[in-house]
Amino acid sequence: MPVPQGWKPEARGPAPGVTTWSAIATVPGEAAAEALGEAMDRLEPGPTGVGVFEVEDGSGLWEVGGYFDARPDEAGLALLAAVQGARPFAVSRIEERDWVSQVRRELVPVEAGRFTVYGAHDAHRVGPHRLGLRIEAAMAFGTGHHGTTLGCLTLLDRWLRRGARPARAADVGCGTGVLAMAAARALHLPCVATDIDPVAVATARANVAANGLAPWIRIGRAVGFEAPLLRERSPYDLVFANILAHPLKRLAPSMAAHAAPGGSVILSGLLAAQAAGVEAVYRGHGFGRRCSITLAGWTSLHLVRNEKRPPRGRGGRMRAARAW
Repeated sequence: MPVPQGWKPEARGPAPGVTTWSAIATVPGEAAAEALGEAMDRLEPGPTGVGVFEVEDGSGLWEVGGYFDARPDEAGLALLAAVQGARPFAVSRIEERDWVSQVRRELVPVEAGRFTVYGAHDAHRVGPHRLGLRIEAAMAFGTGHHGTTLGCLTLLDRWLRRGARPARAADVGCGTGVLAMAAARALHLPCVATDIDPVAVATARANVAANGLAPWIRIGRAVGFEAPLLRERSPYDLVFANILAHPLKRLAPSMAAHAAPGGSVILSGLLAAQAAGVEAVYRGHGFGRRCSITLAGWTSLHLVRNEKRPPRGRGGRMRAARAW
């Protein structure tokens, strides 16, 4: 079935080498979608994973999907959809293949400013004056090929070329950890990288270790800024958040509380038509736009915290450190 707007092509899929069935339905509203997802998770036999996503096309619909090791009970799913007020589930078999190996074969190095994102098999293609970021194809978002990741890296490179020297950075919703690694690689500054997904956390840890950046990057699981790992190290001079429009809007108050006065936030995961709405929300929390970039229909924003409004919480700018 077609990929809906709001899904990212690099996002996590079925486990490699496993025959999998998927069941996907749409329902109006976030609360209804969360309820459907919880009900789906209680099915017997249950799904191996359930995801709830906003279909970001202005329709107000949310998509609820699950993966199953065997063909699910379609009658049970039909009843579930009817009870929860959802459209009928579309059930399909996902062809058995090693998705990670296939992606690894097809991906080529990507350049964004001075950064080159590459797989280990392409290490020889990274130029001597490039800032290389080794990212293996994995079950997490952020290989650099999607317009959102590429946009964030490009905005970071442009900012650093203008002489910016942030002292401390955070990557909220880090996926593979590529953005935190870019900041650490370019400046040797301490970074915090977090994600709600434990698979992404494990992937980021592996990538950070493979790139020799473990002394600079702390990684953990968190929802937004709700983790001591993030709160204790704020305020930040640079924050990345490459997620989606709706969660970015909800994150704005916390972003204002944890960004240093004059600090930068680089946001992405935005369809071009959504960028103005997200920017307006952040403007209401004391941010102004420095610049933006649109690639393949996705917009990335570079916003700056108003220096006249101190952030809530711990004050003062962190001094640069060479390690934690």
